[in-house]
Amino acid sequence: MSDYNLIGKRMPRVDSRSKVTGKVRFTADLNLPGMLVGKVKRSPYAHARIVKIDTSKAKALPGVKAVVTGEDTEGVKWGVFAYTRDQQFIQMEKVRYIGDEVAGVAAVDEETALKALDLIEVEYEELPAVFDPLEAMASKGPLIHDDFPDNINVHVNIDTGSVDENFEKSHYIREDTFVAAEESYFQAEPYAVVARFDEEDCLEVWMPNGGPHMKSKPLSNAFKIPLHKVKVKKIAIGGAFGGRSEICPVDYICALLAKRTKAPVKIQFTREENTIATRQGHSMIVTHKTGVDKEGQVLARETTCYMDGGAYSSTGPIATSVPFLSMEQAYRMGSVRYNGYRIYTNKPIRGMIRVHGRAFACGVDTQLDMIADHLSIDPVEIRLKNSRQPGEYTSTKSQVSSCAMDETILKAVEKSKFKEKWGKLPAYHGIGIGTNSVQTGFPMGIRGGSQAFIKFNEDGEATVMSGVVDNGQGNDNMLVQIAAEELGLLPEDIHLVSADTETTSSDPGSYSQVSTFVGGQAVQVAAKNCKKRLFDVAAKILKVEPDTLAAKNRMIYVKDDPEKSIPIKKVVRIALLNFTSVNAQGGYWPKVDMKREWVSNPFGQMCEAFSFGTTIIEVKVDPDTGQVEVLEATAVQDVGKALNPLVLEGQFEGSIAMGGQANLTEYHDWKDGRVLNPTMLEYKLPLACDMPPKINNIIVESVDPKGPYGAKEAGMSIAMSAAQAYAAAVSNAIGVYLDSYPLTPDKILAAIKKKQEEEAKQGAKKARVN
Repeated sequence: MSDYNLIGKRMPRVDSRSKVTGKVRFTADLNLPGMLVGKVKRSPYAHARIVKIDTSKAKALPGVKAVVTGEDTEGVKWGVFAYTRDQQFIQMEKVRYIGDEVAGVAAVDEETALKALDLIEVEYEELPAVFDPLEAMASKGPLIHDDFPDNINVHVNIDTGSVDENFEKSHYIREDTFVAAEESYFQAEPYAVVARFDEEDCLEVWMPNGGPHMKSKPLSNAFKIPLHKVKVKKIAIGGAFGGRSEICPVDYICALLAKRTKAPVKIQFTREENTIATRQGHSMIVTHKTGVDKEGQVLARETTCYMDGGAYSSTGPIATSVPFLSMEQAYRMGSVRYNGYRIYTNKPIRGMIRVHGRAFACGVDTQLDMIADHLSIDPVEIRLKNSRQPGEYTSTKSQVSSCAMDETILKAVEKSKFKEKWGKLPAYHGIGIGTNSVQTGFPMGIRGGSQAFIKFNEDGEATVMSGVVDNGQGNDNMLVQIAAEELGLLPEDIHLVSADTETTSSDPGSYSQVSTFVGGQAVQVAAKNCKKRLFDVAAKILKVEPDTLAAKNRMIYVKDDPEKSIPIKKVVRIALLNFTSVNAQGGYWPKVDMKREWVSNPFGQMCEAFSFGTTIIEVKVDPDTGQVEVLEATAVQDVGKALNPLVLEGQFEGSIAMGGQANLTEYHDWKDGRVLNPTMLEYKLPLACDMPPKINNIIVESVDPKGPYGAKEAGMSIAMSAAQAYAAAVSNAIGVYLDSYPLTPDKILAAIKKKQEEEAKQGAKKARVN
C-alpha cells in the first residue's frame, strides 16, 4: 500500500470546474478599458525584397491610432541561440514566406484596422522562391539568408565511430527512405496577445506560452529595457504541443503598438494566421541504413535526414536533433552515424511538435519490421533484442538510470494479444507495434532550473509560487497535489500563483518535458523546507522531537501516537504570535553536462531521466476506399511514478489522437508556397468520433531515483510510438510496407494496386513457366 495521501491517487484536476463551466479566461477573452484592436500586414509573396512601404494613407484613416513598420523597431533579431538569430519581428529588407510580417496597425475597432491594412502600400521586388529542401540546397538563385550557404540552416553531425567496420560485420543490411509532410498543431485556442504599458512604463503582456520566462527575456531584448520591466502575466492556455515554445513576432508587434498608442492593444489571430504565422511541424526526408547480425541485433546504423525548416531558424538545432535522440534512447546500436540537415525554404516557420519526426520514427520501426521479416523473427522479438536497458549509456553518452522499456513492450503485447493475432488476422486486418523514448529535459544553461516559494497564511492554508506553466496538460494540478501531499493539507487549501514573471522565479518551461521533474521537484523541496519550519514550532508545543512528527489532513501528529496532535492552522498562528513566519523556498537544477551543445558538442549527459513507451494498434482497411478503421489501441508508458493516473490516462489518449490518428489524415497542401488547407474545414483533424472504440491505457512505474516521488516525463513516448504503431498496423493489413506519411487513402489504394499488379505479373510468369 502507498504511504501517500494524494500522490498516486486518481483525483479531478483543480481547474476542471472553471473550464467546464466556462468561467476560465483565455487571452482572447480579455477586455481592458480603452483597448484597441491590432492587426498585422503580411507578405503576399514567398520571397521578395521590400522596396518601399507607404503608411500615410493608413495613418490618415479616422480611428487608426498607430501604424508600425520595421523602421520603428530596434532592429533586434530573434533566434533561440546566438548563432541562429535570423528573424526580425517586422521585416525591413526582405520577406521570406507568404505571411511574413511587414507592418502592424492599431485602431478603435476591427473594421477600421482591416481597412488600414489595405491602405498600407508595399512595393516589392519579387525574387525566385524555393519550396523543396533538396531543391533549396541545390538552388543557384538568391539565398534565403545570405549567411547560410546552400540554404543549410543547421547541420547536426553525430558519429560514434566504427560504423563502416560494423556494416562490414553485418549479416544483413537494409537501406530505405521515408518521407512525411508538414503538420500543424491546431490548438483549440487560436493565438492571441494583449499588451499594455503601465504607469511605471512596464510592459504587461498576456499570451499563450510554453514558459512565461522564455517570453519575457526576448521581449526585454527587443525593446532594450530591463527584464523586470517585462511582466508576462498568467492566463489560461488552450494547448501548446511544442507550438508555443518561443517568442512570436506578434507578441512584439502588439507590445510596440501598445507603446505607441499608450493604450492596451489586442491582436487575435484568424485560423489561417494561426497556421501560417506561428509554427508548423517539419516535413522530412529520411534515409535509414541498418546492419544487423543473424539474431537481429543492430550493429550499425547510418541516418541522413533532410528537414524543411521554412523561412527562419526557430528551434532549429533542437528540432534537428530530437528525432535522432528519441531513436538512440529507445534502441541500443553498436555504432551510429547521423547527419541531420535543416534547410531554409520559402515556407512558414517550423518548430518543435509533440510528434517530432514522423518519417524518422516510423521509418526506424518500419525498417525493423522489414528486417525481422527477412530474418523470420517477429516484430516483438527484434524490439526486445535491441531495446534500451537500465544503467546503459546512449550512443551520445547519456546514462539511463530508470528504464522499463521491456516491461512496456511485454505488457502491451499481453493486453493486445499481439502474439495470438500476429499473422492470423483476416484479410485487410492488421496489427502493429511501435516503441519510442523521450528525454525528460535537456541542457538549458541558466534557465535549466526551477525555484518555488511557499508561505503559510494565518488560516492554515498555503500559497505556492512557481514559474511552471499549464498549457492544458494539468501542471497546475500537479503542483497543488505535490504541495498538499508534503504539507499535510487538502488540495483546496493550496492557493497557486504560477506562470507570472513578476511574482515567480525562472522555470525551464513546459516544452522541455520537465514541468514535473524540475518544476514539481522545486515545489516538493520548498514544501519539505516549509514543513520543517512548521514541525520545529509544533515539536515545542507537543514536547517531542521534530523528526517524530508527520502531517496529514490538516493535522500535525506524532507518528507513534497519532492521538497526540495539533491542527496546522493553530501551529501557524502560534508561530506568528512568536514572531516567526512559516515560509520557505526550494529549487531544483538537473545535473546535466553543461558542455553539451546541439551542434558543436552533441555528447554528454542530456538529462537525468528518460521515458519509454509502447503502442500497439489493430486496424481494418477497406481495400476499395483505402479507409482505415482502428479497432483497438493499447498504450503503455514507463512514467517513473504516476502522480495522478487519471491525468496520465488523458495524456495517453490525447497522444494516440495527435500521434496515431493524425498519422492517417494530417498534412498540408501547397501551391507556390501558399498553404491551401490552413483551417479546420480543410485540414483533416481527427475528431472524437474518429478515435479507437477501445483504448487500453497501462501505466508502468520504474520509479526514477531522481524524480519527485520517482516521476518523469509522461505522455510523449505514447504520441511518437502511436505514429509508429499506426504505420506498422496499416502496413501489416495490406501486406505492403508504407514509406510515406500520413497514411492517407490514396497512398493505401496505390500500394494495394501496385501489390496486386506485381502479384498478377508473378502469376502470369509462373503460368508461362509451367
